[in-house]
Amino acid sequence: MRLHPLLSALDRHPSFRGLVDALRTPGADTQLLSAITPARAFAMAALHAALRRPMLLVVGRPSEARVYANELRAWAADPDAVLLFPETDALPYDRLPNDPDKLAERLGTLERMAGLAKDTAPPLVVASVRAAMDLVLDPQGFRENHRLIKRGQLLPPAELAAQWLALGYEPSPLVDSPGLFSRRGGILDVFPPGGEPLRIELWGDEIDTIRLFDPATQRSTEQLEAAAVGPAHEVLPRALGVTLDLDTLRPQFVDAFARDLRVLREGSHAFSALEFYRGFLGTATLVDYLAADGLLVLDEPEAVSRYAEEFEEQVEQLHTDLLERGEVPPGLARPYRPWREIDRRASVTRVEVRFDPDVESLPFAHAPKYGGRLDPFLQEVAADTPPSPRAPLRSTGQAQPSPRGRGSSTTIVVSQQASRLSELLGEQGVNAAPRETLAQAPGRVELVHGLLREGWVSDALGLALYTDSEIFGWTKQRRSAPTRRLATERAAAARESFIADLQLGDLVVHVDHGIARYGGLIRTPVGATPGQEPTLELPGHAEFLLLHYAEGDNLYVPISQADRVGRYIGAGDAEPSLTRLGSGEWIRAKAKVRRSVRDLARELMELYGARAAMQGHEYPVDTPWQLELEGSFPYEETPDQVEAIHDVKTDMESPRPMDRLLVGDVGFGKTEVALRAAFKAVQDGRQVAVLVPTTVLAQQHFNTFRERLGAFPVKVEMLSRFRSDKEQREIIAGLAAGTIDICIGTHRLVQRDVEFKNLGLVVIDEEQRFGVAHKERLKQLRREVDVLTLTATPIPRTLHMGLVGVRDMSVLETAPEARLPVRTYVAEYDDGLVQEAILREIDRGGQVYFVNNRVLGIETIANRLRRLVPEARIAVGHGQMAEDQLEQTMLGFAEGDFDVLVCTTIIESGLDIPNANTLIVNSAHRFGLAQLYQLRGRVGRSAARAYAYLLHAKDMSLSEVAQERLKTIFEATELGAGMRIAMKDLEIRGAGNLLGSAQSGHIAAVGFDLYTKLLAEQVDLLKARHDGEARLPFERVWPSLDVPLNAFIPPEFVIDDPVRLRLYQRFSATDDDAQLASLVAEIEDRFGSLPEAAQHLVYLTSLRLRAAGAGVEAVTATHDELIIKFDRLPALNVDQLARKAGVPLKRGSNQLRFARGQGTGWMERLYTIVAALPSAHGPAEMTAERLPDLMATA
Repeated sequence: MRLHPLLSALDRHPSFRGLVDALRTPGADTQLLSAITPARAFAMAALHAALRRPMLLVVGRPSEARVYANELRAWAADPDAVLLFPETDALPYDRLPNDPDKLAERLGTLERMAGLAKDTAPPLVVASVRAAMDLVLDPQGFRENHRLIKRGQLLPPAELAAQWLALGYEPSPLVDSPGLFSRRGGILDVFPPGGEPLRIELWGDEIDTIRLFDPATQRSTEQLEAAAVGPAHEVLPRALGVTLDLDTLRPQFVDAFARDLRVLREGSHAFSALEFYRGFLGTATLVDYLAADGLLVLDEPEAVSRYAEEFEEQVEQLHTDLLERGEVPPGLARPYRPWREIDRRASVTRVEVRFDPDVESLPFAHAPKYGGRLDPFLQEVAADTPPSPRAPLRSTGQAQPSPRGRGSSTTIVVSQQASRLSELLGEQGVNAAPRETLAQAPGRVELVHGLLREGWVSDALGLALYTDSEIFGWTKQRRSAPTRRLATERAAAARESFIADLQLGDLVVHVDHGIARYGGLIRTPVGATPGQEPTLELPGHAEFLLLHYAEGDNLYVPISQADRVGRYIGAGDAEPSLTRLGSGEWIRAKAKVRRSVRDLARELMELYGARAAMQGHEYPVDTPWQLELEGSFPYEETPDQVEAIHDVKTDMESPRPMDRLLVGDVGFGKTEVALRAAFKAVQDGRQVAVLVPTTVLAQQHFNTFRERLGAFPVKVEMLSRFRSDKEQREIIAGLAAGTIDICIGTHRLVQRDVEFKNLGLVVIDEEQRFGVAHKERLKQLRREVDVLTLTATPIPRTLHMGLVGVRDMSVLETAPEARLPVRTYVAEYDDGLVQEAILREIDRGGQVYFVNNRVLGIETIANRLRRLVPEARIAVGHGQMAEDQLEQTMLGFAEGDFDVLVCTTIIESGLDIPNANTLIVNSAHRFGLAQLYQLRGRVGRSAARAYAYLLHAKDMSLSEVAQERLKTIFEATELGAGMRIAMKDLEIRGAGNLLGSAQSGHIAAVGFDLYTKLLAEQVDLLKARHDGEARLPFERVWPSLDVPLNAFIPPEFVIDDPVRLRLYQRFSATDDDAQLASLVAEIEDRFGSLPEAAQHLVYLTSLRLRAAGAGVEAVTATHDELIIKFDRLPALNVDQLARKAGVPLKRGSNQLRFARGQGTGWMERLYTIVAALPSAHGPAEMTAERLPDLMATA
């Protein structure tokens, strides 16, 4: 959204010109900009455009800073000049590292303010007073540590890496987030915070190329002549003679501080808690970065000072508490500068922004409110719109008369429902098409699709601005797009095999040979049995995956077959027996499983076929009411939400019954998708059942649906134990009579006495929480009505049915704006730790969940916490309480009456309390992975950093499964990790009841990965048969290539073993030329020119593609011949083939032979022969320009 053409109207107004002229006077005093709040962003953008000087706008609350920044970008002539300097996650004196994205944004802002970004407009920076108080590196030091690198510059790679270490960058094998760098020989990757990742390739010590690259794909995107790498932290390591008294610390804090002090004294490199010591290392604040001609703008100066004082009091109280608790040592330098001191020392010109009725203010008044009454709004806009052609903005302050007496000549409507308003205005005779950018000469009425907080009117400027706030009575909140990695790429990554994570000793499954243990990557001469002397002295080496089988047998799997090896996931905790090679047991086990999955696939296909054959209800396209409801959603939809909503509506508008699984983390917008589907069903006369696992969640959904649908004639009810028997009877009668449109309920909703008159849609929230009997009832419903299942952590059955393709699946993976990953700690239970966690949250005005998985003893725990933290208001909530008591407790906690809720897993699903941002889970080892993930999702639902403490008993020996669960939840810190958690949950607890107990033995026999491949194959074939389609074989059998070449990825070329293993898997999974070319380009881009051995690997992969298409079984070598073996020799003209290859060919029983000759000339001859063979469905010949390259380097 761009609104900058309106700036010129204010620029010509006398009171604004007077302010601009005063500020242009050298040494100007503090100036006042008097304006109402809704017009301030407009005025600030106009001031920035008129003066073209750096500006720093300081506001009170952090949330206000974000809103200001968003609105300034809409108004600014150059949106890129508007920058936000966000506050840090951690309070001062809090030993927590910064969120990487926030750190990158802050550093990018400092870079622009330090004047290091060339050819850019002067910055307009917005910061809360809290952010402006942080101590950072001084501007001169920041500039000196900003290193410019250019093509042709002489700079040894080791020196470059040393520079980045000194700037606070951390070495990493993969550079995919800010602050990391890697070195692979002469190729170095670095990701500057606030910038784009760079790939620098050197020729000796000379910089040959500088390229940008995509951190998601690791592929280069653009060549540069020069680039800059600045500091990776807001303060930099330097040798300090810091001495702190650690004797006052509690024992568990001593080691961390002692380690930090050693590093600080050395001053050689950064570490994660570096910003904690900004009091020693930082000497400046954000205000010091303002240029001499810059403006310091204070929005409501008194409020800024008040917020600063409150913040300082809070921080110093926290510091005192931490000292008393022995968590920080005395003598820590203050990590911020008091605001009054910053304000006093600032030498730049100030502008104070507030509304003062006693002085001449800018000519704005509040716009009238219509509160959703569209007819009056539309009529007044239309009445004030003379039928004249487009007219430019007037430059005078005189108002022309209008039917409303406002005198506006231009009405601007900024709305998320611009398209709908355009249609409605068209009915009033007003032609206004929605646009993203306002025209330079706006017409009488302009519709802009976008988002502003509030509008205003100005008779003097001849303008009226309306937003959704005035028209509908609400304003959407902005959400961010996913950063760096696209949601689709993340979802695809979740579906990938676990092979790249294999560790020595892990259980694996080879498709053809069975269950084994992984023994690593082994290099061996061509023609030799690995581990033995070669029988043939052929040149070249190959690399193999070593697998250990029963009775000491080993299998060496060629890297060309790496995709045939997968991680073993069983059906439970029991470890499987390793397969005996050559015994036939694996062939028998696979055959048995094939028969089983054939039956299961048939059962699944019956369900699929029944649904496909049934004539479900076909809903009409969206109505105006549907558009109105969707426009009232108080957030800007994420791209994932838009796609999921489209998927659901498409399903509903088709004649086939919907059965869609919607996977999305808590707070990512699943309920809104369900609500829109429900409203669509109701508008077509159908009833909706929303099934949830807990009474508390039912109440919350009920409140949400009733609030969102309140403006429409839709009756929403709730059926749960929060309702009396009499109320339940009345609701059941209403459902049967059809007087209730939407009913939200627990399992009570699927009991036999509940009948719907015309049920059209069932929404199931967290299906895995329901019992077997309820699931059977749901299974019946799936044959009759549309079903939408919502889940944050999908259970394995639903997950893999989605992956196999029997169920449709949509994934929400975009986090709301400013939402941060939950910081997770796994530790032994300790009263001091619990006390510290609760006090830290209360200190910042938040609330705490303390979860215990048993009702027994929960009051004892609550009393213990009351003794530990007497100042905390503590309540208890669990499922065995009386309904009204539980409801009052939960509502009281939601309204902030309590600081700590000691509860069972009743909070696991659905509770939405943004102010609760610390979770403590007692005996966390007793919870399942999905449960832990759901529980952690209860916190972190706002812009504040959230913390989760997963505690287990002291000195307890945890089982391997429990350790793995806690480790996984600890590592899955990124937002949107639910899909990956479900995949990992399979590995940890096995796939036991995945498809019912009858299948457990079969899963254990071959492993879950192979089991689902076999099932997918059967389902795919049956679906093809059902749909009347032809199918190629599900799995192509690749030929064996045993030729005298070094064909592998050298460890010195790709140092990281997991990365090499993943590349091998991708080579072996390649099945066409386009994939191979893309993979080669990526490797050359990331690691440099392919060494000979890697080029040979490319050659063999391309040869394998052609050989497979031509029915070749194997290519082998002797001392003097190459032999091409076939399953059945195709009909071909051997003489013609020999002439083409330039070598005599001998024809044998199902084979062709030719002389190797000297050197590597045989490579081209072999390729020519294989590529010329008749191919039923093989790939096209390798591109002519690529093969000579390989030959030349062979």
